[in-house]
Amino acid sequence: MDPNRAQQITSSDTMIPVMYNGQQIYIEHVDRSNGKATIHPLDNPEQKQSVSIDELTEA
Repeated sequence: MDPNRAQQITSSDTMIPVMYNGQQIYIEHVDRSNGKATIHPLDNPEQKQSVSIDELTEA
């Protein structure tokens, strides 16, 4: 995923489906300078992780 698109999704008022490793996730924060995003599974907000933005796909 493009970092700019990840930022747009994070800022959107609408829930836009995003996938990471076959699981739908929520993007909490985008760090463009490092190419990372803080995410968590939709069903488990406590399971936060930092992943490469390149590994995210829009569903």
